[in-house]
Amino acid sequence: MTSKTTAIGIDIGGTGIKGAVVDLDTGELLSDRVKIATPDGGKPDDIVEVTKEILTTLSGIAKDVPVGVCFPAVVRNGRTMSAANVSKKWIGLEAESLFEKALGVDIQFVNDADAAGFAEARFGAAANQPGVVLVTTLGTGIGTALLYNGLLVPNVELGHIELDGHDAESKAAYSAKERDDLSWEKWAGRLQKYYTELEKLLSPDLFIVGGGVSKNADEFLPLLHLQTPILPAVLRNNAGILGAASLAANDAPLRGKGGHLRQRA
Repeated sequence: MTSKTTAIGIDIGGTGIKGAVVDLDTGELLSDRVKIATPDGGKPDDIVEVTKEILTTLSGIAKDVPVGVCFPAVVRNGRTMSAANVSKKWIGLEAESLFEKALGVDIQFVNDADAAGFAEARFGAAANQPGVVLVTTLGTGIGTALLYNGLLVPNVELGHIELDGHDAESKAAYSAKERDDLSWEKWAGRLQKYYTELEKLLSPDLFIVGGGVSKNADEFLPLLHLQTPILPAVLRNNAGILGAASLAANDAPLRGKGGHLRQRA
């Protein structure tokens, strides 16, 4: 299987690494999702080896297609500048070069929230949406992706704005709901403060809420009272795979290698 409308996307997370072959015209997966648990400690060499194993499996299905990899870190010029739920050894690492050397192919290497946001712009809730769209993923932390008329602004880390004197994600992420045993109503109160602050900062045209909790959107989104429309994400657990694959296959997604994204979805 080789096609200009086919690519491989691999989504690296703190608990699992998953990948699939993607049809870039429809956003459908052309293979089963291959998923392997993230090695304990999340060290660079260990994660690279698992990624290589997944790519080897998928390359047997789709040969000579673009490959995209998304990762839970700020990615600047191919270097990982942070590390969320993986080893701190990633911080400052020339990660893109490390993956390319081990995998034996050129890759598009991006932040995981950026990949998810790009996928929602191309195939999901933000498709054909003009203006400013902010995609937020509510999980262990809060990931954010900022889009303007379908263009992605990379590495927008708005899960870390201050909320009541704390890092916002420590209070408003889904993990905080579970940790503090909050009802949907009490958690929605925290989300209200968070999204109201984002409205002040960005005046967005649309919020999109992703992460696993988005499947329960009816439990908490109706409790929010915002000036901005807010919708659940469509792609859920496939968003990172779809976004990484889509960015890898774009004809001109970069100003310079390593995550400076400018291609319209």
